[in-house]
Amino acid sequence: MEIIRYMNCCIVEFGRRLGLEPKWACRYLYLHGGLELLDRNYQAEHLLPLDETIDDLISYCKRHGGTLE
Repeated sequence: MEIIRYMNCCIVEFGRRLGLEPKWACRYLYLHGGLELLDRNYQAEHLLPLDETIDDLISYCKRHGGTLE
């Protein structure tokens, strides 16, 4: 249950940072592997400051075809 709350928080904050509604932020993260990154690396990522996690998501998605910064 904690991972779901964490991922939801990351989706909302990712959207705020990039000016996206949560549903579009979720879609973008899904398409470019960001959700998988959060799921796979939850044990490390949830210990980082949220701003750093969002920076990681932006970089990861960009390397996997994303265009937003």
